[in-house]
Parts: sequence; structure tokens; C-alpha cells
Amino acid sequence: MAQKTILFPTDFSHASDAALVHAEALAKQQGGRLLIVHVEEPPLAYGGGELYYGIPEPSSERILEMLEGVTPADTSVPFTHRLTMGDPAGEVVRLAEEEQADMIVLGTHGRTGLTRLLMGSVAEAIVRHAPCPVLVYRETAEKLATKKPAATT
Repeated sequence: MAQKTILFPTDFSHASDAALVHAEALAKQQGGRLLIVHVEEPPLAYGGGELYYGIPEPSSERILEMLEGVTPADTSVPFTHRLTMGDPAGEVVRLAEEEQADMIVLGTHGRTGLTRLLMGSVAEAIVRHAPCPVLVYRETAEKLATKKPAATT
């Protein structure tokens, strides 16, 4: 019997941190492993070919360090990391297919209205196209309000 794979995409947000607890619990309960993934988005290209970088993103090396810092609290849960580049939703779905994931567990910011329309919803796109069940975890506003801001380096 093959080991179950729980794919856990992270964007290093509080929502992702909260969802990791659930991904870890499911992996442990099912005797599975976690595949912890971050998708680095390439810079946007405009019509004239110039690139728009906007707010400076961490380097790929720093992102890899951050990714390696995302680990299950229970050291008995096996896990691997994967850093990839591309469209976040598309890459998560592709990896789920490639790795034959049994489930995807992800956190969401729960944006609605104009913000969601303008930015799109990665979670929604994953749910629509995933080849396996998807658990989307959204923290309540009360829980988010009690979180301390992450330290910046």
C-alpha cells in the first residue's frame, strides 16, 4: 500500500501557518507524508517587454530558507519540500497530479468582493481544477486579530 501524500502549499502567511496544523494532523492520522510546496511567481511582463517588479520580493535563496523553515511540529510526520516557479494555482494542481496527491490542504485569506475579483482566488482555482479532494482552511477574524505580526528580516 502506497504512502498517502498530503500536498500543502504555503505562501508563508498566517492563513498558511494555521492550515499546516490540519495538514499535519491528516498526514499523521493517515500514516502519510506532507509535501510542503511554495510557488514563486515570476515578475510580470508588460506590453513593451519591460518587467514590473513592484515591491521587492525575497531572493530565491531566501524563499528556499523560508520554505525549509515550514515543518510539521510532530517530528514523526515525514515531509519533503518543493520550490517551484509559475502560476500558484496551476503549479499546485500540476504537482498534485504529478505526485498523485491524495489531498491538498491550504489556507486562504478569504478575500471577497472587489479584492477577490481583481486578485483572483488561488484557492478557488485549486478547488476547481485539483485531481483530488481539497481542504481549504480559513481563520476567523478573531483568530487573525490575536496573531502577532511576523518578524521582518
